[in-house]
Amino acid sequence: MTQKVAVLGTGKIGEALLSGVIRAGWPLSDLLVTARRPERAKELQERHGVTAVTNAEAAKTADTLILTVKPQDMGTLLDELAPHIPADRLVISGAAGIPTSFIEERLSAGTPVVRVMTNTPALVDEAMSVISAGSHATAEHLAHAEEIFGAVGKTLRVPESQQDACTALSGSGPAYFFYLVEAMTDAGILLGLPRDKAHDLIVQSAIGAAVMLRDSGEHPVKLRENVTSPAGTTINAIRELENHGVRAALIAALEAARDRSRELASGNS
Repeated sequence: MTQKVAVLGTGKIGEALLSGVIRAGWPLSDLLVTARRPERAKELQERHGVTAVTNAEAAKTADTLILTVKPQDMGTLLDELAPHIPADRLVISGAAGIPTSFIEERLSAGTPVVRVMTNTPALVDEAMSVISAGSHATAEHLAHAEEIFGAVGKTLRVPESQQDACTALSGSGPAYFFYLVEAMTDAGILLGLPRDKAHDLIVQSAIGAAVMLRDSGEHPVKLRENVTSPAGTTINAIRELENHGVRAALIAALEAARDRSRELASGNS
């Protein structure tokens, strides 16, 4: 690798991405980080062996800038960066709900911007990262973003108009599964199992089901039907889920997440 990459506002996701590209073989000399707190910057430098710099220094020296700050902090960061970013820098934004146009308007004309929504499984190299091009980003810029985020999982290109939906499904998605596991664990305790055993049963069932969904090529309805015997235990459980409107609740929840992503894009914090 010959390009310098800087991760700005390096929190959990930013650090997960950083550690992933290090494992993928990127030279430490090509990686820069910034953090709001000096002690955090020092921690990142000592833990990963990368160079901690200021936001202005990163903008001046890095070929690719990855902005991992919270959506409400993006405007302030761009105001700080704008005087220092040449128009040939690639800017990758990981902030939920922030469109590429918001960033392009605050930087030099023609600056290439790529929008990426990843998720917390980046911490275990199983992220789903959704990538969209801004108005000045080329196929080469998209490929470079895929190379970076491919270090921590799978990538998928979509039109930017679909980013809010992807945020609702995969950006927030892990939380829905954690919520479901939490509820099922409580049910296991109610049914008489110790918490640790209920947890192990559910987690391994979730892993097995996910691998089958990924590798079998079967529709989820078919996989569910394979478990659902006539008049058996599973169909009784499914009936209760339908009676309680779980499917409708999930659809409503995802719509609410999408709508919140749109609100963030409009500046409503």
